[in-house]
Amino acid sequence: MTQEELEQLKYPIGKPEIPEKINSSHLFEWFDILEKFPQRLQQLVANLSNEQLDTPYRPEGWTIRQVVHHLADSHHNSYTRFKWALTEDNPIIKAYDEGRWAELHDSKSAPILLSLNALTALHTKWVYFLKGLPPQELKRTFIHPDGHEEVSLAENVGIYAWHCVHHFAHIHNLIQRKGWKH
Repeated sequence: MTQEELEQLKYPIGKPEIPEKINSSHLFEWFDILEKFPQRLQQLVANLSNEQLDTPYRPEGWTIRQVVHHLADSHHNSYTRFKWALTEDNPIIKAYDEGRWAELHDSKSAPILLSLNALTALHTKWVYFLKGLPPQELKRTFIHPDGHEEVSLAENVGIYAWHCVHHFAHIHNLIQRKGWKH
């Protein structure tokens, strides 16, 4: 497999491209993605066997099971970052080693229903929370410790909408390549 093919498997929809000026149309689209994602993901993985769930989406990549658990872990962390940014002045958030989290026992073997249920509850609460924020609150920021990058909450909404579509594409594309019915 060529480097280009591996890169396509790793970033099937490309890397995130968040506009410099985020408007209400962007936010509406991103809220919609976040709102619908848990159900779309659940439908995508509903009929997969344990063997299929334990198939990596790319060489040296995570299994579908690990991706589903990663989504719940990552989105939970992001939700907490929103709360910090709204209750503290430009906080430095806590990063986590997602690769090491994906190697933990629950990520490698737990039933995906645990994370699917967590995502459904979390996204319902998250979108309710986001839709209730005055627009100026989405300008609040946090500092990511990797590179000390300042990230606005509006940007982070876009990043996590991308994150949903990105990992959905990993799973969907693997299902297509393997010819699995879903």
